[in-house]
Amino acid sequence: MTEGAFQSHRSSGRPTVGLVLTGGGSRAAYQVGALLALSELWPRSRNPFQVIVGTSAGAMAAAVLAAEAHQWRRAVQGLERVWANFRSEQIFHVDPVHMLRAGMHWVLALASGGLVLTPPKSMLDNSPLRHLLGVHIDFSGIRRSLSRGHLRAVALCSTSYVTGHSVAFYDGIEACTEWSRVQRVGRRTELTVDHLMSSAAIPLLFPPMRLGDEYFGDGAMRQLNPLSPAIHLGADRVLIIGVRARQSAGVPVTRTQPMMPSPGEIFGYMLDTLFTDQIYGDLEQLDKINELVKQAPEAAGGSRHVETLMLAPSVDPREIASRHGHELPKGLRALLRVIGGRDASGFQLASYLTFESGYTRELIELGYRDAMEARDALDAFMSGEKTPQVVATSPGVVAQAT
Repeated sequence: MTEGAFQSHRSSGRPTVGLVLTGGGSRAAYQVGALLALSELWPRSRNPFQVIVGTSAGAMAAAVLAAEAHQWRRAVQGLERVWANFRSEQIFHVDPVHMLRAGMHWVLALASGGLVLTPPKSMLDNSPLRHLLGVHIDFSGIRRSLSRGHLRAVALCSTSYVTGHSVAFYDGIEACTEWSRVQRVGRRTELTVDHLMSSAAIPLLFPPMRLGDEYFGDGAMRQLNPLSPAIHLGADRVLIIGVRARQSAGVPVTRTQPMMPSPGEIFGYMLDTLFTDQIYGDLEQLDKINELVKQAPEAAGGSRHVETLMLAPSVDPREIASRHGHELPKGLRALLRVIGGRDASGFQLASYLTFESGYTRELIELGYRDAMEARDALDAFMSGEKTPQVVATSPGVVAQAT
């Protein structure tokens, strides 16, 4: 029955649209704002995205949307309520006692060469996040969404510390079969909170998650082709909501002379690379494949044309984070000050770790505004029409369509 519903959907001429939510720590609040705008632009009760793929923080929203696909507007409103009222304490322990205990653990482990204490599993304890996810996500709802035809497939992406492969853990209709490519695989499974915790296990910051006989970490680490899961699961068009500002929205460099970057600044740029660099490379590669399919379909090796559209912040999140540093808990503020993660160099690290409501609300507003300004392009994209060329210069939008 479910597959028949999707075959009917295809025969109607409407595309199978996939949603890809990239990783980005607290910057994922931007994605929630964009989703809020989309829920108003398309006020129908059923989920407009037949395929949903999430990585790291993006996997959290993906799981909520999949579990409540039959009432996706209510699901988005729930996401907005959570993200608009966030506190860092809901993600990891940042009170002075926990931070001091963690610091002493590191010092003793290093000083004793691991003889007195073994090194901690991570810098931060994210057990509060697990509790939050358990309260707000009914994973059994994913199976109901699939069986009732509200969803074709959902995938949560992680990285195996054993094989080094990017693994898309997915659940979907029978037509969605497992795949294996170079350094990336798709595994069918019944999704749980463990899969979500593994997808969001940022290296060093959060502990790895054991699934079966393997340990897994953040899905962005080895995700060289972040669009691949959505395409394997049947998407004809893919809407990507990213978290890195467009090039024209960067924070201006104010340094008058070269300065040694701080550890916090380096870590911030590592997270920036981890979460966003691959998506742009994959978009460029897909554009080349689309051109090959168009010009020489017989040489395309079975590849099909997949149109994409990307929403990206029109204001750099670093700029927004700089205005909310005072809201951080004292323990986290002290940690960032020590490692140089919240200074005039750009607030790169703070823009990924600031989960306070003032910051997340401003990102939600930005995502909402950017999506509303791109409404014409989004309407055309979702309906299967050719995306307007003007979208390439619209605020917050990058287009890769052929």
